Parts: sequence; C-alpha cells; structure tokens
Amino acid sequence: MAQLTDEPARELGVRIISPDRPGISRSSLQPDRKLADWPRVIEGILDHLGIGEFRVLAISGGAPYAYATAATMPARVRAIAIVCGAIPMAELQDRRGLLPLYRWMLALYRSRPQLLRRLFSMARPILALRPPVRLRPLFLKMLMLRPSDAESLRDAAAFEAIFESQRRAWRGSAEGVMADAQIYALPWGFSLEDIRVPVRLWHGTQDRAFSVRLAQEIAERLPNCKARFIDDAGHYSLPIRHMREILKDLISL
Repeated sequence: MAQLTDEPARELGVRIISPDRPGISRSSLQPDRKLADWPRVIEGILDHLGIGEFRVLAISGGAPYAYATAATMPARVRAIAIVCGAIPMAELQDRRGLLPLYRWMLALYRSRPQLLRRLFSMARPILALRPPVRLRPLFLKMLMLRPSDAESLRDAAAFEAIFESQRRAWRGSAEGVMADAQIYALPWGFSLEDIRVPVRLWHGTQDRAFSVRLAQEIAERLPNCKARFIDDAGHYSLPIRHMREILKDLISL
C-alpha cells in the first residue's frame, strides 16, 4: 500500500519506510503477538537504520499501530497522520458505524473463534489470487463501493497498490492474517487520551468501513488532534486522491 505514497513522496523529498507486520506476507509469524509489541519492532528498525525522530503515516488498519507507536515513543515520534483509520472496536457499544463484514467477524470471533479461523483458511486460496484485468469492473461491483471509491479504483496503479497488499498478505499463512485480525478485536492496552504527539486525522464523509461519526468521536478524544473530514471521499478514494496533501501536511509538523 505504500506504493500510493511513492510519487508524492519523491516530489516532497520524503523517505518512506514500510515494514510488513509479523506474519504478513514473508514476515515471520510472531506467536501470541499483541499491539503493544509493535513499537519494539519499529524501534529496532529505526535503530538499525540510524534514524532518530520520525513521523508515522497510517492508512486504515495501520491506525492502531500508529497510535501505539505514538503512545510508547513520544520522544521520537514527531507526529502521526491517520487516514481512514480503524477505531478501537473492542470499546464500541454501538457497532452500526462499522462495515457489516467487520460486525459479522467481531461477533463470530467472540462466539465461535475456531470457526472464524477455519473460514480464514478456506478463504486464503481465493484471496491470494490476482483477478484478471478484464474482470476488474465486475470485481469492483461485487464490493458495493461508494461511487468515489469505485471511480478511484478504476485507475490501474491505484487498484494494484490497494489489492496487491492484500494478496501478498494472504499468500503467507492464514494464521498470520488471523493473528493480525485479532489485534482489532482486542483492547489496545492504552488510552487515546494519553497520546500527546500531534495527530492529523483524515476521514472521508462517505467511508463505509468506519463511519465519519466514529472518526469524529476519535478526534474528540485525542488531546492534540486536527481533523479533516473530506466531503464525498470514501475509504479508498481519500488516500488515493489526497496523498500528496496528507504527506505535505505531515512533514510540516
């Protein structure tokens, strides 16, 4: 997914480092990993590369990892940008603002986790495939996307950046994807109110994955947050169309 940043990052002179999470793609599986383990991974990468301070860009499911890094490493994190970010789902009382698929998986994880694990294994061979180019329009229709998302994903480069990351994840083990998915169903282990580094929160008003109402609630909880809610932008179209603006704003902090 970091491919979305490549062109604007080169224009702005920004260095992008995009590590896979444990168990995703060819990254080694880390048994019983938790969200709190991630900052240590980032710290090791930064120390290896000789980097002191840095900023974090998180798209969608990357949001909890950015928040955890900011909460744990405030002396090194200059700022974070959250784009269409996932919210702490374990805290939700009302799940109507979530994508129906997420609501279903959360319910199944709590009631029949082994069944959900088997379903992940069954889905792996299918989700690891690359759909033929001629079938992409049909594929996009099946996803029931917002018009802005469907239009943005008609661009071949954007389509590849979004869906190749998912295919690579599923080409690893289903266990790795399951371990990653569990992170979102569990408490994060820290409070958003304790994050003091500057946060830029970007969210589309037409986001189906996480409703704009949920994003507004998150923005109100963050002590040092500036939120931008983009009209007629969806979960995919926002990072595709606004990446240069997002990066330019982030590096200004």
